[in-house]
Amino acid sequence: MFGKAAAVFRLVAVAEALSWVGLLVAMFVKYVVGLGEGGVPVAGMVHGILFITYILVTLAVFRALDWNVRTLLLAVAAGVPPLFTWWFEVWALRSGRLDSPGCVDSGGVALFTMRGPATV
Repeated sequence: MFGKAAAVFRLVAVAEALSWVGLLVAMFVKYVVGLGEGGVPVAGMVHGILFITYILVTLAVFRALDWNVRTLLLAVAAGVPPLFTWWFEVWALRSGRLDSPGCVDSGGVALFTMRGPATV
């Protein structure tokens, strides 16, 4: 089953990625177009809050989703470059890392993972 932990993680990961886009657009308007401060202070604060939220949610779902330390470190590192949280969320969904333990056997959402040898 697609658990609440995975749903919250996906929501926060995508929101953090979109906040990066908002901040980059605001910075473009400020520094390239030259229209003054624009939305940089607001976009920066929103992005900062969502980044901290992403890190806290990642640490919270680490055990609930039965991630190993490598996956946890990859998730945390994905919070640094722009839009990587979205990439990590897509990768985690496709690799079955957003399923709780044992849920693939009972019809989880691991859309792209092998569920065992095919029987004909």
